[in-house]
Amino acid sequence: MKAIIATQAGSPEVLTIVDTNEPTVKKNEVKIRVKAFGLNKAETYYRAGHFGQLNPELALGIEAAGEVISDASGTYNVGDKVVTAMGGMMFTRHGGYAEIISVNKTNVKKIHSDIDFVTLASLPELYSTAWGALDKTLNIQSGETILVRGATSAVGLAAVTYAKAKGLTVFATTRSKEKAGLLTSMGADNVIIDDGNVGEAVRNLRPEGVDKALEVVGASTVVDTMKAIRPWGEVTVIGLLGGAPVIESFGLMSDLPSSVKLSFFQSGMLGNELPLEESPIDWVAEQITSGKMPSIISNVFEYEDIRKAHSLMDANQANGKLVVKTA
Repeated sequence: MKAIIATQAGSPEVLTIVDTNEPTVKKNEVKIRVKAFGLNKAETYYRAGHFGQLNPELALGIEAAGEVISDASGTYNVGDKVVTAMGGMMFTRHGGYAEIISVNKTNVKKIHSDIDFVTLASLPELYSTAWGALDKTLNIQSGETILVRGATSAVGLAAVTYAKAKGLTVFATTRSKEKAGLLTSMGADNVIIDDGNVGEAVRNLRPEGVDKALEVVGASTVVDTMKAIRPWGEVTVIGLLGGAPVIESFGLMSDLPSSVKLSFFQSGMLGNELPLEESPIDWVAEQITSGKMPSIISNVFEYEDIRKAHSLMDANQANGKLVVKTA
């Protein structure tokens, strides 16, 4: 089979297509023929060596969409359309950049929708993360208001579309006026240009504050984000776009509003505390195919153009989700 590996830590030029052996299937694992895979910033960090020593024998990628070849667990049938994400992909086993992968059954979700594989490949990592953060951590409810800070990132766009489809009123931020239209097209009800004072901007639009907030930028802006939250509201941090995960000089009484809850969600919980089979990916696929939810795909690449795709991510010019076709 073919697989895309990083021969060493470095620029996109280290990404190389190689021929390698198919993975063996262990107990409770599912063997999948990959049809397409989404790209994630984590893969660029791994390629660059920011996650420590990389393994040049393993394909990159933390998600994929494809068909079941075999299932040692007895859960799925040959030919089932499935998605997978996390569960050691790229780090301890071949990731989605390989033509064939073997993954834990708890990191697999069967898809009943007739959605095409390219669109499907854009969903597992982003929308399972949105599910974990919005449903499981923030417990969002229809009719509530939510702020998504860092909304033009891929996971931010997914959160905007997901929250809107769930019946929430969405406030979304971007640092670029040019990207305001993108957020509106994704369903944002209010777009705020982030000048560092988003809390004040939200209060100008909604004096009582919003119910919930999803913080994608991270530690550098979370104190200001909490200023936008009503009493007994909640903030969950899922991103580190703004740098190191450290809040400098944080005062519990001065910076954390009374009764406001602050939490952190990490997608590494997927497949463990949050089995992917319980995720709403199938529902999201139906929402997109029926036109009730927009797709956040911005570019689709051929397999041999992986370096070009990584270069686009390195330049922060993805403007949505990037997908690569394997077959």
